[in-house]
Amino acid sequence: MPRAPEELRELVEGYLAELEPTPSLGSLHEPIRYSLGGKRVRPVLCLAVGEAAGGEVDMLMPAAVAVELVHSFSLVHDDLPALDGDEERRGRPSVWAAFGEATAILAGDALVAEAFRLALDCGADVARELVEATLAMIGGQQQDLEGGHDLAELHRLKTGALFSASVMCGVWAAGVPAAEHAPWRAFAAELGLLFQVVDDILDGDGYVTEVGEQAARGLADDAATRAETRLAEIPADTSVLAEIVAGLAARTS
Repeated sequence: MPRAPEELRELVEGYLAELEPTPSLGSLHEPIRYSLGGKRVRPVLCLAVGEAAGGEVDMLMPAAVAVELVHSFSLVHDDLPALDGDEERRGRPSVWAAFGEATAILAGDALVAEAFRLALDCGADVARELVEATLAMIGGQQQDLEGGHDLAELHRLKTGALFSASVMCGVWAAGVPAAEHAPWRAFAAELGLLFQVVDDILDGDGYVTEVGEQAARGLADDAATRAETRLAEIPADTSVLAEIVAGLAARTS
């Protein structure tokens, strides 16, 4: 029987608590661990997808945590003064504010390298999926700096790419043949859009600025409906994933 999201979250927390970064990183261990906060949305999604696709959690966990490390890397670097300049993250000083800019840069570099090391434990296909998503995120950040780009494309790169990787790394790690990936990728695209639109509603920017809050809420509802439809096309027990979709649609923080 598939595990509930909260149980999967606890498993992720346990794995992260025991995860030992590469010894040569030395004093970077502290800022790396400091950076690993959050709700674990992406690794829980990866595990839930992998379980629905027939995988075992022990086999899926390195892929799920690799996705989370890439997410953490992106936040550490986004907070830097050269980018967003945020001094606070999750109610406490951001990594650069707590440890200095140079250490934050190196900690972010280490996080992404550790992510790829874990992904490779699950095979080349998982690693390739995560590499492509990471490159898309980086390209999206550059587009954001340049300005003037299509909002939907920007969000597809900055947010959607890692949500797609969260789904597809779970699919690859579960051993699903590539010929059966299409409905999973379609589901991932809708989920990434849903997350970003709700994020914009909560922050009052992005889609809210472009189309207004009411229309943005309509976009989120439509994405949630399409995500549920995509799940119905997958011949597996996707009840936990449906619960995740409902939670993302209804989130308030």
